[in-house]
Amino acid sequence: MIKRIGYILLLCVVFVACKNENTFVVEGQFKNAAAGSKVYLFGFQKDRALPLDSTVFSKNGDFKFTHGAPAVDFFKISTGNSEYMIIAKNGDHIKINADLTDKTLAYTISGAMEADKLEELNKVKNQYMGKISEIQKQFDEAVAAQPDKRDVIMEQMKPAYTQEINGLNKAILKFAQDNTTSLVGFYAMNLLNPAEYEKELVEYSDKIKSSFNDNPVVTEFLVKIAKLKSVQIGQQAPDFTINSVDGKPIKLSDFKGKYVMLDFWASWCTPCRQENPNVVKAYNTYKDKNFTILGISLDKDAVAWKSAIAADKLTWAHGSDLKDFESPTAVLYSIESIPSSFILDPSGKIIAKNLRGEELEAFLSKTLR
Repeated sequence: MIKRIGYILLLCVVFVACKNENTFVVEGQFKNAAAGSKVYLFGFQKDRALPLDSTVFSKNGDFKFTHGAPAVDFFKISTGNSEYMIIAKNGDHIKINADLTDKTLAYTISGAMEADKLEELNKVKNQYMGKISEIQKQFDEAVAAQPDKRDVIMEQMKPAYTQEINGLNKAILKFAQDNTTSLVGFYAMNLLNPAEYEKELVEYSDKIKSSFNDNPVVTEFLVKIAKLKSVQIGQQAPDFTINSVDGKPIKLSDFKGKYVMLDFWASWCTPCRQENPNVVKAYNTYKDKNFTILGISLDKDAVAWKSAIAADKLTWAHGSDLKDFESPTAVLYSIESIPSSFILDPSGKIIAKNLRGEELEAFLSKTLR
């Protein structure tokens, strides 16, 4: 019997078959990590990162985490400004390597079910991240040499930067669309800006709705996209009641019979304030052509909200729940970033979304003849 036990233990050592199936292990080595500095393991719940564990780097940049994940799930390794996504389940023994001086956040990973796909996605991203990092470096150097010409330099370099960002987004989208049965494909899809890729996100959700049923992050995504579908172009805009600047209730349904622009903004939102002159121009041009605006503020401070209305000369109707992104109206319209806008026809149907500047002017000019 003693010999038999010894033989089994030997097999466990040789084949590493006796791993703990109740946890997974992450062993990492990060170059240029400061010995004793902290590294964290995060999980995710309802789109929020939750700290699960922390440790410190050894003098060689080594670290180790042991944690439980009954089903395949997303986790994040974080230190300083560097973050690295992993996908793990109980029984995995993951090895991750990175260089903390690499601004592209490239890393290698092995020992997990989706490791190969993560490597593939990282290669796709790094094709562009290196170029983007170089453009940023050139910009910083040029501004340092001529700080008084920062705006001019930005305009000169913006086309090249935009081209690489667009290329990166298209490559990530293609990867996600080509890997609808992989959680890495799901992770890739969520790297895209929802405001810019709303249509693609809705189409993607339809493709994966019967997959990954045991993953809470995916389930939350599908619930969110289901709500987003209700405010797509062609849908009837959901009715709501909101308090005006003088505390009186405003109903969206009261505006039926007019073209209405719902403008979600806030006094603290710099891009919103920068866009306001365009919105003012549109209002003044078309207010006599059956067009109006209802501003929905995500402010919490009523004084700041009212001051911004006066300062920016926003002379249309305004309402706010004064609850930031937790505003019931913002939640109803799936608002995750501002400025965001919806244009409704006289029947209350959504006919356009997120038009700004020249696009807004062109649409109104064509629609309100």
